[in-house]
Amino acid sequence: MAPGPKTGPALFLGLELATDQLRASIVDESLELVGVECVDFDTELPEYQTQGGIFTTPGDAYTTPVDMWVKALDFLLEKLTRNHDVTRIKSIGGCAQHALVWWKSTPIPSFPALDPRLPIRPAHTHALALEALLGGPDLMAARVGTCANASLLAAQLLRVRESWTSDVWSRTGKIQLASQFLASMVVGEWVNMGESEACATGMWVHASAGASAQGAPGLGRWDEGVLEIVGGNREEGRRIRTWLGDVEVAGGRKAAHISRYLCERYGFEPGETHSPQYTIVTPFTSDYLSSYLSLCPSPGDAVLSFGPMDTLLTPAQHYLPTRLYSLFPHPAQDASEKRRYIAMLSSSFSCFACRNADVPRALVRDMYTKSWSAFDRLVAIVPPGGSIGLDDKLFSFWLLQGDSYPLSHVKGIYRFETGIKVNEFRDLRANPRCLLESQVLSFRFRWSRMIATGVLGSNINRSRGNVAQTPGPTSPQGQNPRSNIASSLGLSFDPYDYSPLPARILVTGAAANFPSVANLAGDVFNAPVFMPSTQVDSAQVVPHRNAPANGFPGRASLGGAYFARWIWGKERSSAIGGSSTGRGLGGFEEEIRRLHGKRWVASGGNPLRTNVNAPLGGSGGSGANSGTSTPYGHRSGLGSTVFVEEEEDEELERENGILASSVFAGGFADRDLGRDISRMRTLTGSTLDTVTSSGSIGPSTAFTTPDLNAGAGSPGGGVGAVVPQTTTLTPVTALPTSDAEAQIGLAKVAEADVDAFMTYAAIVPEYCRLEGMLCKSLV
Repeated sequence: MAPGPKTGPALFLGLELATDQLRASIVDESLELVGVECVDFDTELPEYQTQGGIFTTPGDAYTTPVDMWVKALDFLLEKLTRNHDVTRIKSIGGCAQHALVWWKSTPIPSFPALDPRLPIRPAHTHALALEALLGGPDLMAARVGTCANASLLAAQLLRVRESWTSDVWSRTGKIQLASQFLASMVVGEWVNMGESEACATGMWVHASAGASAQGAPGLGRWDEGVLEIVGGNREEGRRIRTWLGDVEVAGGRKAAHISRYLCERYGFEPGETHSPQYTIVTPFTSDYLSSYLSLCPSPGDAVLSFGPMDTLLTPAQHYLPTRLYSLFPHPAQDASEKRRYIAMLSSSFSCFACRNADVPRALVRDMYTKSWSAFDRLVAIVPPGGSIGLDDKLFSFWLLQGDSYPLSHVKGIYRFETGIKVNEFRDLRANPRCLLESQVLSFRFRWSRMIATGVLGSNINRSRGNVAQTPGPTSPQGQNPRSNIASSLGLSFDPYDYSPLPARILVTGAAANFPSVANLAGDVFNAPVFMPSTQVDSAQVVPHRNAPANGFPGRASLGGAYFARWIWGKERSSAIGGSSTGRGLGGFEEEIRRLHGKRWVASGGNPLRTNVNAPLGGSGGSGANSGTSTPYGHRSGLGSTVFVEEEEDEELERENGILASSVFAGGFADRDLGRDISRMRTLTGSTLDTVTSSGSIGPSTAFTTPDLNAGAGSPGGGVGAVVPQTTTLTPVTALPTSDAEAQIGLAKVAEADVDAFMTYAAIVPEYCRLEGMLCKSLV
């Protein structure tokens, strides 16, 4: 297709290769949403017969036809060409799920010759074996920046070599991460892996900023010793090194230009190879890091993502690798900047086939309730710790597969009542809340251990003007004994001290749409909880799907578009004789906040558009002090509750095929819970399968959590199918939000409760004691 005339200002495209869809988001120079397109693999490419974009082969290998991805990209670009002026797209960013592409050993550069198999295997045993060969978790973390993890590329390669036929290994000519593959398809030539993703392979040695007086990145390298272990010998290790290729250390510059083929076929802006008019392509990265970029977190923020694998990411100032967390170089930073990092805590050993996050939540729903609505209400009305008393708190650990350190060797379901292991709680209604508490308290505990290492920097005691201030306990003589509390409780930190905790919790993912879950996260961390306004509004329209509602952007694709805008601004500044770090072009977060602020002022305080159906330049969704983020008109978020009648809820279950499997007769229905909602502080009406694109690591599922008994899915089970909406139950909505958050697209969904925080602080020591017993195999 010949390119048409340029008819407007520059646009920026973000691509996201998720498990179930290929998504695109388009923003303008002020980061206002302009367009959204997607290709759903199950419904638009049914010839591949995938479910949720994948299918399982013998041996529990999750595979995806690579040809399906290529065809989806063709379909997506056709949609973009048909619905948008692609000649205005000046920069393209992108990201992809954590998957591996195996290329045949045909002569390079025979680019299209690829093997249509992507092994995404759980490699728990191989990860632990690799860790042992490197001297244990501490030595492995010090060497390659991370400890054993089944999603490590090194562990996956090791398993492929040992488990697959030698023919597969011998025919391999190159391997790429999915993000590299997608970028290569756009550029038309090989694209190198970024250092952020290289650090997640378990084979890369990162050179910290200390190697340069200016703080510029040093020279990292592939670890030849690890490659030799993975390959089985030195010769195979060197072969793997050629498969991996070089690593792009500087993430703050363009990767390449768009291929001439795409310009000629779809109409993207052509030009000379190094012309400013030529559409540039930025480095692509992992979907969870791209989602992180879209939220523009500040130091002291924690990005808590719920999904198949729950994760917590936060800005870090130093490269101090330990087995307590994973560290990645920030994917969007200029070579002249002081090196910045992202620290990550995760709920599970494996990104794929993860069974420690969404799966336990689905199991508990099926075992103890009849719907997500009843699940949410139980969490809301049951007291913290599962009981009113102070000495009879309940604890549960659902470890259906090897978790991350220190629970990597522990599997099973464990319940404790008054400190004693029990098979079941006496009060069955405590199970949903105790499960969620265990999952969130795990992050609370590991955050405190992580911050003690100094990896996050010196700003530990942060100003908490937006958080309820909690006075510490005092002695009769008026002296504060806080310094002695930790040692007296057998902990390395004071659980009653909130100052080292995150200043804000930024939540994404399915479970975050549960009002009770948002409240619980705020209570445990004593911090306000914010959610992207795109997710808040999307949940109001189609609350049961993992993919965003029609017309709403995926967070990861939006992060790619933001990255594209930042790189384009730097390149344009350099092209006209300026400096890439000149006036108005600082670091990524600084520049994105500046652009958001500029748009906010120019629009008279209008919030960002959350979907393409919202008016451009008008109220786009969740706004500052609006108290609402729904398309159904203004309503107060605080204390609002919308319930369906008993018959309506039962009808919804019948239509959606919900089967209430339970260890006792029937489980708890909404009618069994009564209408006592005095404990609910924010909207707690519905939490029926509420989910949008979370950007979390691992495969996305069709619904909030895996529906183990044909839950709230469509009869066909496809991601693209729409479930009949017969309920007025509503997920979490926005509370009054300050301008500072609203202008960058965040909406407050929960406040911290001081009393609840103090209750959880009292619970932390016993939680840590029980976890320690599990780690030592004492129960």
